[in-house]
Amino acid sequence: MIALSPTPVLETERLVLRAPAARDWEHWRDFFMSERGNWIRSAATAPEEALAWRAWAGVIGHWVMRGWGSFVITTHDSDRGLGMTGPWAPINWPEFEIGWTMWSAENEGKGLMAEAAAAARDHAFRTLGWKTAVSYIAPANTRSRALAERLGAVIDPNAAPFPGDAEALVYRHPCPEDLA
Repeated sequence: MIALSPTPVLETERLVLRAPAARDWEHWRDFFMSERGNWIRSAATAPEEALAWRAWAGVIGHWVMRGWGSFVITTHDSDRGLGMTGPWAPINWPEFEIGWTMWSAENEGKGLMAEAAAAARDHAFRTLGWKTAVSYIAPANTRSRALAERLGAVIDPNAAPFPGDAEALVYRHPCPEDLA
């Protein structure tokens, strides 16, 4: 039997970022199947529950394969998943990414994702030792682009392109020492 290391838990003033778990499945599925999930699916892919299941298994499996991955965002008062953010690097990604998804529109506009993504990015640079990070964002995803810019990321025209079939801008994140 393989012994897995416990996954880290990050805390901010308002949030707790923890590893994804089976208990998050229904919230993830509902997000994935909704119009909000269009930003993370291939444009040609219909939202099917079986595809949502495989995607969620990939999110959880990323922790096993890499030893790190995206965190589910919760509050100090509730363990209900609100969204997800963190380091992400499938085998075909040209660069390590900081990604994010807010699972419900009711949680937008409160600064929660900016708070969570900043903590996850800091973890990637300071704990995982990343030297650089990008975010792949669809040009029409204005909310995600605004968040990247709020976090100090800028479009990098020289970055390797997104490997999928969708068009994506590549936002380069500043290193923590550049934010000081």
